[in-house]
Amino acid sequence: MLRDRTDTRAKLWRTASVQRGYFTAAQAKDAGYSYQAQRYHTQHGNWLLVDRAIYRFREFVDLPAEGDEQLVRWSLWSKGRAVVSHATALTMHDLGTASPSRIHMTVPRNFRQQTDALILHRAELTAGDVEERVGYRVTTPLRALVECAAVGEDQNALDIAMAKALSQGLVTQPKLLYAAQQVGPRAELGVERALAAAS
Repeated sequence: MLRDRTDTRAKLWRTASVQRGYFTAAQAKDAGYSYQAQRYHTQHGNWLLVDRAIYRFREFVDLPAEGDEQLVRWSLWSKGRAVVSHATALTMHDLGTASPSRIHMTVPRNFRQQTDALILHRAELTAGDVEERVGYRVTTPLRALVECAAVGEDQNALDIAMAKALSQGLVTQPKLLYAAQQVGPRAELGVERALAAAS
């Protein structure tokens, strides 16, 4: 019986360890924890209840923060459907001039969950628009720049981010112009202005 409990915890720990210590009630159930056992561990402080059906192992709270823990948490909240995007993505690629006050995430058009904690954008992203990180996904530098241009992000911040991305070889001018054309006129205008400022 003790071995079963140890194996169950080890299984859940493996899942949580690549999610900054976070895990969902469904993941705990898959590892072998009944809903009654989940309540027990929460009530006794072994697990921290972060949100509805989202937990975190207490041990991870004391570890040094890496700055992206909340992104893992929100990815779990969305059941893996939300992708870090726009100004938040620029920050994750070290292209942002400042951390946005709220996290930007892009979700599919049919996504129904809501929260005031996030700025949700709706779009159908392709595999080429997204990069995998530990516990969450983020739009590529190219996509993030075009997203910010499309929503009329602060032009000065966009100019700086684009110049930095170009100088680091993360994007090219032709790819930026093509990607902006696919998104729409507002994105094209923002990208063209930023490219002009960078030249």
